[in-house]
Amino acid sequence: MTQDLELHARNDDDRDGLNWARIAGITIAIAFHVAALLLLLAPMAPPAQQQKDEDVTFVNLIKPPPSPPSPPAPATTIGSSVDPSSKRLNPPKYPPTEARQGVGGTVVLIITIDGQGNVLDVSVEKSSRNRNLDRAAMDAARKWKFNPEMQNGTGVTSRVRVPVDFVPPT
Repeated sequence: MTQDLELHARNDDDRDGLNWARIAGITIAIAFHVAALLLLLAPMAPPAQQQKDEDVTFVNLIKPPPSPPSPPAPATTIGSSVDPSSKRLNPPKYPPTEARQGVGGTVVLIITIDGQGNVLDVSVEKSSRNRNLDRAAMDAARKWKFNPEMQNGTGVTSRVRVPVDFVPPT
């Protein structure tokens, strides 16, 4: 099916020049749309608000009083230390798995001791990065006996830092 298109021939009467009414209508429509776009793009100022008086608070900085002087240390203070014979009798047991694997390291323990040299508490200050080595060092330290810190001839509760080395067997 074909359709024949009719050719519309224009008369010479329609060719009298430009259609000024149509041009004016299109120009007015474009101008209206441009004006609407400019109104949308124009910055809008918020309505003016009433100025409120600000509340002002004055702050006076006062220097803190100087700290009291520290009491002088007694002349008869002797620091605590591990009893070498106790450490030799109860050495840390090297964990068998770490011994087979050749894992070694150093554990630094903080040990709290009472006035008689007995262990009250054991904590790890610096780990060997191996939990089993840290546990073995702590278990051994709980069995050690210490020389307590002496103040004015009597033993006092104190803390001591003890490094424990684990060297893999060769």
